[in-house]
Amino acid sequence: MTDSSPSPDRPAGEHLRERLRLAVALDGTGWHPASWREPDARPAELLTPRYWADLVAEAEAALVDLVTIEDSLSLQTEDRRSPTRDRRTDRVRGRLDAVLVASRIAPLTRHIGLVPTAVVTHTEPFHLSKAIATLDYVSGGRAGVRVQVAPWPREAALFGRRDFPALSYDDLATPEAQQLIRDSFDEAADYVEVLRRLWDSWEDDAEIRDVATGRFIDRDKLHYIDFQGRWFSVKGPSITPRPPQGQPVVAALAHRSVPFELVGRSTDLGFVTPQATEDVAPILAEIRRAQRAAGRDAETVHVLGDVLVVLGETEQAARDRLARLDEAAGPDFAGLTSDALVFTGTPAGLADLVADWHAAGLSGVRLRPAVLPDDLQQITRAVVPELQRRGLFHDSYEAETLRGLLGLTRPANRYAATA
Repeated sequence: MTDSSPSPDRPAGEHLRERLRLAVALDGTGWHPASWREPDARPAELLTPRYWADLVAEAEAALVDLVTIEDSLSLQTEDRRSPTRDRRTDRVRGRLDAVLVASRIAPLTRHIGLVPTAVVTHTEPFHLSKAIATLDYVSGGRAGVRVQVAPWPREAALFGRRDFPALSYDDLATPEAQQLIRDSFDEAADYVEVLRRLWDSWEDDAEIRDVATGRFIDRDKLHYIDFQGRWFSVKGPSITPRPPQGQPVVAALAHRSVPFELVGRSTDLGFVTPQATEDVAPILAEIRRAQRAAGRDAETVHVLGDVLVVLGETEQAARDRLARLDEAAGPDFAGLTSDALVFTGTPAGLADLVADWHAAGLSGVRLRPAVLPDDLQQITRAVVPELQRRGLFHDSYEAETLRGLLGLTRPANRYAATA
C-alpha cells in the first residue's frame, strides 16, 4: 500500500491526482423512474439476492473500485415537497436494507468495495458500528458506509421520538431551515465520531484465544469510549472486535457548504454534484478548508463527482433513448432531472467528461446508471475500456481492501497509541 500523505509543498488533496477512482451507484432498477419498464429490467427480482449479486458481479468484472447501495427510511418519491401526496402506482416502491444486501453480496465477491447507505438521523451509532464492522469481516476488509441525514417529518413519524418542522424548498433559506440543516450535519459528524471510536474500542490484538490458559481476550485492550455530546452519550466498548480495515471507509454525499464541511472534517470519501468542470475547483476548495480546519491536512479525503448517465452508441441514440424513457414515465413527466449532472451521450463522451473532472482535481466519479442493467453494462463494457485506453484507470485490482483500493493507509488505534 502506497503512502498517500501530501508533501509539505502541496495543499491537502493535491496528492490525489493518481489513477482515477470509479464508483457505481446502484438503486432499484436504475435512476430513471421508468427504468423498471425496460425490456432487460428485472423488477420481479428486485427483492432477491441474485439480482443484486449479478449487478455487483458486472461491476467487479470491470474492476470498479466500489459500489454504493441506496437506502432510505421512507418510500421512494418524486415529490419531495409533498411526499404524502405522491400516490403514483407506476413507480418502483419499496427496497431492501442496504447494509444487509451488502452483507449478502460480500461472500460472492472478492475485490470490489461495498458501501451501503445508512440514515443516521434516526438510528443509533452503536448498532450501525457493529453492522458495518460485521460487513468488514464478511467481506474481508471491503466495507464502507455512506451516512445520510433525514431531518424530515415523514421519517420522524416512523419512530415517534423526534419532531421536525415541515419545510418546503422555498423555506430552505430561512433561519429556521438553516439551523435545522446545520444541526443535522453536526449530529452526523458526532455520529461518525462515535462510529470511529467504537471501531477502535478493541485493540487489534485484544483477542488472545489461548485455550491452554483459558484467556480469550485481554480485557485491558478493550476500551470505554466515553463519548458525551449534544446528541449521543455512548460508553462503549463495541461488542465486535476491531474491523479488518481498522476503520471501514466513511462516505457522504454533499451538495452545498454545510455538507461539504461534513465531508472535510469527518469522512474518507465525498460524493459531490458539479454541473460543469468549472464547478469542481470551488467545491474542492470548500472541502479542503473544512479538512484543514479539522486538523486533517495529512489525511486523504477523496472526492468523486456524481453523474447520472444515459448512454448510447451515438449521441442521437442516447437522446432518443432518454426521450423514450421520459415518454414511458407518463404524460405529466417533465423530463429527467437530478441533483447530479445528467449526461446523455456516448461512452467516449462520458470518458471525456470524466477525464476533464479528474484533471480539475476530483479523485474520480460515481456513475448513476439510468437503467439497470443497460447503462451499467455500457459503463463496464465501453466506458471502462475507454478510460483504460487513455491510461486513467487500472487494469487489475491492486489491493485486498477498500482502503487499499483508495490508497488509504490502515489507521492506528487511537486507544492503543495512548495506552
